[in-house]
Amino acid sequence: MNNKNPLLVPELHELLAAGDAKALRDFCKSGHPAVIGEFLSALSRDEAWSVLLHAEPALRSEIFSHLDEDLQVDIVENLRREEIAQLLTEMSPDDRVDLFKRLPERVQEAVLPALAQAEREDIRRLSAYQEGTAGAVMTSDYATLSPHLTASQAIERLREVAPDKETIYLAYVVDERRKLLGFVSLKDLILARREARVGDIMHREVIFARVDDDQEDAARKIQKYDLVALPVLNGDDALVGIITHDDAIDIITQEHTEDMEKLMAIAGSHEAGVYLKTSSWVHFKNRAYWIVGLAALGLVSGMIIHTFEATLMQMLILALYMPMVADTGGNTGSQSATVVVRALALREISPKDTRKVLWKELKIAILLAAVLGLLSWGKVMFLSRGTDIPAGYTLARVGAAIAVALAVQVVTATLIGAVLPLGAAKVKWDPAVVATPALTTIVDITGLTIYFFTAKWMLGL
Repeated sequence: MNNKNPLLVPELHELLAAGDAKALRDFCKSGHPAVIGEFLSALSRDEAWSVLLHAEPALRSEIFSHLDEDLQVDIVENLRREEIAQLLTEMSPDDRVDLFKRLPERVQEAVLPALAQAEREDIRRLSAYQEGTAGAVMTSDYATLSPHLTASQAIERLREVAPDKETIYLAYVVDERRKLLGFVSLKDLILARREARVGDIMHREVIFARVDDDQEDAARKIQKYDLVALPVLNGDDALVGIITHDDAIDIITQEHTEDMEKLMAIAGSHEAGVYLKTSSWVHFKNRAYWIVGLAALGLVSGMIIHTFEATLMQMLILALYMPMVADTGGNTGSQSATVVVRALALREISPKDTRKVLWKELKIAILLAAVLGLLSWGKVMFLSRGTDIPAGYTLARVGAAIAVALAVQVVTATLIGAVLPLGAAKVKWDPAVVATPALTTIVDITGLTIYFFTAKWMLGL
């Protein structure tokens, strides 16, 4: 059983056992559908549906759309065809098609004939768009107006369609071919003269997306321009749907989850809110490939250490500060990679800006190298007092070699951290996948090489 809101579960069990229809009906109306849906997600399939049957059809569908996705599918698979049709009919178009695409094919084929033609065509049209595009996440639930209507007629028109529309705060002005001409807000219509034409008061500059645009690009437009909704056009400039701000939040959350997991070398579908639903075996498979591959590549680090084994034997103190150099390089490289990957994701930069980005990161790296190099020299001088140093060398000289190696490592790691995601973006790979997983291993290899060559050069080993 789900652990969501477990405190209310016994009370719901009691109401179901007692058959208290009024109390169950009042419960369904007692809060926001999202909150009620969260409570019901803690129940079994049959219990959740038994509670929902006490709600009015419109409210039932709204609460149902907030249940856990797996529970939704489980419930629908065990309903009669007529019940599924009624449920889908009352749902908003975007929620309806999302649920329909998750249903088994046999259920899809069974329920489509039971739907009205308008709902059937809407499902077929919306489900035809490729996953991850604006068309796949839009809704057909929007209000349109003719440019020839007066403000008074437009308000009356919106009053008529309001019960069936997701939002009427923005109405889109279209011609007879549904070509988007502009938009008006409800405020525009209320403040306009009653006889003013919609075509005269509409806003002609419209921010829009195309059906095949990436869903994240569309969501970022809503975020950037503070839109309530974003119209979606097809290749003929005809309005075919809108993406609302609540859907944009879901998209950005999903994309952020994907970026974070890719940065940590985790494969899989990268969906938000599915950690507990995913089996340990799937989590293992999602994480293992990169980790095993990079561990194999990490053998190069061991080969480098083996190559400089004589140097270590001659100057044992160098071994004490190898982890410091490696960790510092990894940290600075990860910072650089994270900043660049995020800037690429937000479209703040592109591979064309490589020279500017590297120049900026180089300046930052030099400042970091100066500070960290000085601190590392002081650390050697403080922690290694009394350490046996081979004849002909001083602690200050050894500390200087370590500090220079660390400083050079900071600069190279920072530049590598910037170059990897930019290079990946240049060849159309995902920057998040390439950047951090590969970065740590590459920085370890370059860091050890720099460390030992610097020590040999400065100390004459």
